[in-house]
Amino acid sequence: MQPAARPLAPTYQDRRWELPPDAVVHHGTVDDAARVLEGRTLTVLTGAGVSTDSGIPDYRSPDSPPRNPMTYQQFVGDDAFRRHYWARNHVGWQHVRRTHPNAGHRVLAELEERGVVRGVITQNVDLLHEDAGSRTVIDLHGRYDRVICLQCSRVISRAHLAERLDALNPGFVESVLHGGTTVADIEVAPDADAVIERTSHFRPADCEFCGGVLKPEIVYFGENVPRERVRRAFDLVDSADALLVAGTSLTVMSGLRFVRHAAKAGMPVVIVNRGETRGDPLATVKVDAGVTPTLTALAARL
Repeated sequence: MQPAARPLAPTYQDRRWELPPDAVVHHGTVDDAARVLEGRTLTVLTGAGVSTDSGIPDYRSPDSPPRNPMTYQQFVGDDAFRRHYWARNHVGWQHVRRTHPNAGHRVLAELEERGVVRGVITQNVDLLHEDAGSRTVIDLHGRYDRVICLQCSRVISRAHLAERLDALNPGFVESVLHGGTTVADIEVAPDADAVIERTSHFRPADCEFCGGVLKPEIVYFGENVPRERVRRAFDLVDSADALLVAGTSLTVMSGLRFVRHAAKAGMPVVIVNRGETRGDPLATVKVDAGVTPTLTALAARL
């Protein structure tokens, strides 16, 4: 009998949701989560909440400001949107590249070293799992440090593009940071998009090889995650005995599908997140608490 076909690449888009009134959520403690996960190998699914203690704000925690990320359709279809994005990104990426892994990232790397964690599927683009020492990481939504040409598919480093943008826009970053402001003082989203208003004078760069449109190698809202990447993520879930979810509201299907897949296969699912998540009714245990202290306490019990 052939296994059921997997959903490969649902569109990555934001959807408004709320738990149905009759949803059963199995709230628990770190000890409850440890009892479920003890003696099992884990695949870990992480979101922006795992990086907040590194100084990168998330999108949807109870304390997060409202955000309206640019869609793929806006980026590819409008020169003004692209100019606005690259101006903000030119400031924001400098903040992300200066961030460091926090204790939550480090304990996941240590658990992988001990053989407890099979690998990490992350919705983040900040590379902090890799920086912490995790070896098996699937960057589901891409990575902030690379840029791709939509015409010739050449990939360049974000650092190289920064040099070109500095040459095209001398003094731009300094003008944004006037009055003693630093990059750390500016609100930056998880995708390295800085909140600045005046961008109409910014000059973006085209591909230096073919003149095509450059785009961060990041999966935008309204864009599909590459099929091969999704297959590898499903395989990583299937290679473990349980799924641990940390720091994501699972609002988009891009991450929720792995929780649904694990629950359908009868795997224990533990969710650690401040506030509700779309996957709560599927969780064996839901721990409503901060990610870093919870992961640290959980690692000590596994």
